[in-house]
Amino acid sequence: METVIRGLAIYFSLLVIVRLSGRRTLAQMTPFDLVIILVISETTQQAMVGEDFSITASVLLILTLFTADIALSYVKRWWPYSARLIDGVATVLVVNGKFEEEAMRGCRLERRDVLEAARSQQGIDTVKDIKFAILEVDGNISIVKNSSAAG
Repeated sequence: METVIRGLAIYFSLLVIVRLSGRRTLAQMTPFDLVIILVISETTQQAMVGEDFSITASVLLILTLFTADIALSYVKRWWPYSARLIDGVATVLVVNGKFEEEAMRGCRLERRDVLEAARSQQGIDTVKDIKFAILEVDGNISIVKNSSAAG
């Protein structure tokens, strides 16, 4: 039972920490981010299993984590507000060729991040040609061209 409690505590703690760290980290992973994830995974593993390194404890912990994940997916389906809380909402970064500076700061994004997405997705090299740039909940930036730039 201790393994289940430890697993759930770590699962929800990591969920909150990842959610607070922002979506940018999901889409734009650097070597530094990879090192952090490796260190976190090792630390998490030690915190979850404690002194019990048995196969039974490992299988129980895996089942607990998958069950928690499945349960959260049902909670998000039944209670839409929880989905917004857990996954976040899309954030508009550019409207009609103008950066939304407050939104950019809130997402910890630079103008160059948006322009890079615009170049790679739509071949756009200036913000004036962007109708909307939206940071999606999965961390990707969607770009919609201005109609004048579409031709």
